[in-house]
Amino acid sequence: MTRLDRLFLQPPRTVGESYFEHMGAALTVGGRMFVASLKCVVHAFVPAWCKTSGSDAIVKLHGEIAPRRYDQPTF
Repeated sequence: MTRLDRLFLQPPRTVGESYFEHMGAALTVGGRMFVASLKCVVHAFVPAWCKTSGSDAIVKLHGEIAPRRYDQPTF
């Protein structure tokens, strides 16, 4: 197995995705985390706004990601 295969192709295969499918999923999760982090920053300055946005995002993402993660080998 080449280094390129280990870096770019093997991880997506472990979850049954192509490189680009995996990229899309990772960018989607990252985007959602980014939006949630912005809401946390807003909440830091105005505590009445976005009260549960950060924790709601964490709970929802954990529910979606955790079942996939625990089936996979750790690196």
